[in-house]
Amino acid sequence: MIKILITGGAGFVGSSLADRLLLNEKYFIVLVDNLLTGDIRKIPIHKRSKFIKCDVNNYNDIAAIMTTYQFDYVFHYAAVVGVKRTTENPIMVLNDLQGIRNVLNLSKNTGVRRIFFSSSSEVYGEPVELPQHEETTPLNSRLPYAVVKNVGESFCKAYQKEYGLDYTIFRFFNTYGPKQSIDFVISKFIRLALNNEPIPIFGSGKQTRTFCYVEDNTNCITKILEDNLILNDVINIGSEVNVTILQLAELIIKLTGSKSTVEFLPPLKEGDMTRRQPDALKMMKILNQDLITLEEGIKTILKSPMHFLK
Repeated sequence: MIKILITGGAGFVGSSLADRLLLNEKYFIVLVDNLLTGDIRKIPIHKRSKFIKCDVNNYNDIAAIMTTYQFDYVFHYAAVVGVKRTTENPIMVLNDLQGIRNVLNLSKNTGVRRIFFSSSSEVYGEPVELPQHEETTPLNSRLPYAVVKNVGESFCKAYQKEYGLDYTIFRFFNTYGPKQSIDFVISKFIRLALNNEPIPIFGSGKQTRTFCYVEDNTNCITKILEDNLILNDVINIGSEVNVTILQLAELIIKLTGSKSTVEFLPPLKEGDMTRRQPDALKMMKILNQDLITLEEGIKTILKSPMHFLK
């Protein structure tokens, strides 16, 4: 039995990855989360999985778990997330550096084969080139959340060089799906549209994003794990299809049959990049199939009871 740890396992992406991995009978999954932003209802109930409430920023807390189970692989997804939360609580965000060091130290000392680190498109900052390529695009991060992810990447590379601990870094670009909390744009807009409430947009709404349905995310990551790909390397996980925030709101209003209107608000002072678009060549080669379209993804969310989670 291959033992896998997922930190942040009660979060949207962490729990969705667990769902995907549990389809393979050779995996035993331990999910840990301090439930600050996670939701215990997202955790899969399965004979080959276990949830333990744990704060990875507390060394003794996570050390007891990692030394007991002696994991083969670790997916470090635990982090303070959400634009509003991360900009209003910068010290809380910076504290996540301790969790990164804890997990890396324990992985090195307990024989973990590889650590998979969830970074973010935020490390690119305001784009200087599009699409944003893993090797050629400079990392221009300034906000605490992005800085922590950038430093976390550097820690992974340093531990590989110093101790031989293998890693893979995922730079996530706006993953969405049924378990996502309403802190994020698609789930927030869906909730408002279903209630026929105004949908707020900061600025003109012309800022663009790309959106990756969670199934494409977890399928790609599972193939990376099982085929031993992207070893000691970085990969963008996201779609290359640009959508303006205004177009997103209009699409959700259409698909929900909502009476909602768009309410334009002053631009955010920080944290709202004008454009983000990954170079997704590595991901597309791994999946070797078309990604789920935004319209298909939203329709799937609307059919799922999980999208009512707060």
